[in-house]
Amino acid sequence: MDRHPQQIKRERQDKKRRARNVDSLSKLRTNIKRVLSATSKTDAESVYGDAVRVIDKAVSKNLIHKNTGARRKAQITRHLNSLT
Repeated sequence: MDRHPQQIKRERQDKKRRARNVDSLSKLRTNIKRVLSATSKTDAESVYGDAVRVIDKAVSKNLIHKNTGARRKAQITRHLNSLT
């Protein structure tokens, strides 16, 4: 079968996009875990802002659905408020 130049370029672009998406999702999960694993309120507050920022950025880039982003933010906020 023929391999058209457009198909070759599309595959190249897809690999780059997939690598970028996997990296962004990994960063997102890591930030959420940092907040949820924090045991003191001061530690959690220091990483909370970064986690919210990463979640909002993922939603704006359509990496995750907006309701998923809202649920994740609610989850880490609930955890932060439960700490004393």
